[in-house]
Amino acid sequence: MNDETTRQLPPSAKLVLKVLEHEGALTQKDIIERTRLSQRTTREALERLQEHDVIEKEMYIPDARQNLYGLADDGDE
Repeated sequence: MNDETTRQLPPSAKLVLKVLEHEGALTQKDIIERTRLSQRTTREALERLQEHDVIEKEMYIPDARQNLYGLADDGDE
C-alpha cells in the first residue's frame, strides 16, 4: 500500500488496518472488540479497505456465518 492510499483512508479504516497489521487476520467481531468502534463504523472501514485492495476477506472455517479479514498479499513487501 502506498502513502497516497493511506492518506485517503478515514481514521477508522487506518485504525482497523493497524490492528490487522499487529494482530493478523481477525473476524469483524474481533476487530470491533479490539478497536472499540461501532459495528457500522467497522463494516464501513472494512469496505473501504477492500475497495483499495488493502485487505482480503475469506470464509472463517470455525463459523461460516463470519468472515476473516487479513492484509492483502500485494507483493510490495
